Amino acid sequence: MFNKLFGKPGKLETNKLRAKESDLPETGIAEEMEGQLAIDVYQTPDEVVVESTIAGVRIADLDIDVSSEKITVRGERHRDSKIAGHDYFWQECFWGKFSRSVILPEEIDPDRAHFTLKRGVLTIHLPKVHKDRVRKIEGKEIKDD
Repeated sequence: MFNKLFGKPGKLETNKLRAKESDLPETGIAEEMEGQLAIDVYQTPDEVVVESTIAGVRIADLDIDVSSEKITVRGERHRDSKIAGHDYFWQECFWGKFSRSVILPEEIDPDRAHFTLKRGVLTIHLPKVHKDRVRKIEGKEIKDD
């Protein structure tokens, strides 16, 4: 049964979806490829929240642009050592540049947006614009001198 599922013991196969180093053109296209960041987007009563796992990425390697309708996250995950393609048995981790742009489901206030990076999880807080919310404002009387 094991041999039917996994092949003969001792024989390791590489991931067939991954391009071999020798298959890539000499133009350095592997370095130019950009990954797409996986994200979760949800809401609370007061904000839209975008979360993503970005382990191994430093804040200095992130670029986050926010408008009232859209967010774009760009970054780069650096690899500390170079490993030859033929030395991999399996390669699924993405190294290099990545980005993701999302049209937001509600208008947000980009001036109050902020993010945190904790244990490899990026959390972006985007406060909602509440156009229909009414609030009282206070004033002060200025006396003549």
